[in-house]
Amino acid sequence: MPVGGGAPVSVQSMTTTKTADVDKTLAQVYALAAGGADIVRITCNDVGAAEGLAEIVPRSPVPIIADIHYQYRLALAALEAGVEGLRLNPGNIRKPHQIRAVAREAKDRGIPIRVGVNAGSLDRDLMARFGSATPEALVASAQKEIGYLAEEDFEDIKISVKHSHVPSMVDSYRLLADTLDYPLHLGVTEAGPPPGGLIKSVAGIATLLLEGIGDTIRFSLTADPVEEAKAGRQLLEYLDLRERTGLDLIACPSCGRAEVDVLAVAQEAQVKLEEADLPIQVAVMGCVVNGPGEAREADIGIAAGRGRGHLFIKGKVVRVVPEAEMVDALLDEARLLVEEGADARVAAADRGAAGLASRDRRRLLQIQGDANQAAARRAAVVKVASRDR
Repeated sequence: MPVGGGAPVSVQSMTTTKTADVDKTLAQVYALAAGGADIVRITCNDVGAAEGLAEIVPRSPVPIIADIHYQYRLALAALEAGVEGLRLNPGNIRKPHQIRAVAREAKDRGIPIRVGVNAGSLDRDLMARFGSATPEALVASAQKEIGYLAEEDFEDIKISVKHSHVPSMVDSYRLLADTLDYPLHLGVTEAGPPPGGLIKSVAGIATLLLEGIGDTIRFSLTADPVEEAKAGRQLLEYLDLRERTGLDLIACPSCGRAEVDVLAVAQEAQVKLEEADLPIQVAVMGCVVNGPGEAREADIGIAAGRGRGHLFIKGKVVRVVPEAEMVDALLDEARLLVEEGADARVAAADRGAAGLASRDRRRLLQIQGDANQAAARRAAVVKVASRDR
């Protein structure tokens, strides 16, 4: 799994099982890989964990990174177990000769090291120097560690400077990107449970990715780690940084114009479409007046009329179905869309569907008006306001 150098941004997560329990840990690794993780990190905190890694690594579907704290010999043991990468915390492995020993062994084996700086475990000397976990302190910690690695001519390095405070995290990575030229692992540490943890993670990670900063990411959530993997994958797909592999459901926030319970329809559609595992963008819109036009970029969608649903592909209505059948019809058509393609499904549209949809739309326009005519209304407002009194 390449990291940096123009490779696609990768998703990471970490197991929560006891590493010595090989079967449970492997089951979670497979679940994480299925959820979207490209790389999985596993703690190596004792000899039993290192022994477990020796069995886990050759059976894993994705590269395994050993997470090391305090005991440098466990890093050496993890390398012997065959891991594909190490994460070292500069805040708790401080003796230079120990860091250099790990670097020598990793270099001989061609194994990369992530210098994993964390605001919550910063080297006490740096805390005394900077007063707190400032961006400058975090970057200085990374530089200090890289200096020890450089003494062994070790260059296969990734860096993270994680902070639980989002603005500090963003500033730390910006400073790091301006200071050093290594692949960067992004994350808001100890982000907490959803929804707050998701919001904090997205705020920090997405901000940096949109600035071109970051090569691999992890959502550090107090939740099932599979949720971390799914969230990371979805974020990259929403930012067009990875090809879509799952469902992207868009839906209007609902308003007084909606002819159905948009929330209930969207939730039902999401459950059924996710079970079908269709890698498409689907729209659920609350009214037929503006829905198909506003969601014309979606692969497929449904918009609600009075007692009926307008099923559309790329903004073109292909079927009109009873309201009670909206979600099932959407699911059926979505499956056919994936199998046959958009052109074939538009060509197979029900006769009269477009005409029926047009009549429904005109009837509702008479009642509701057209929210898409804002430009004409603005011009009329200006004309009225400009008349001489």
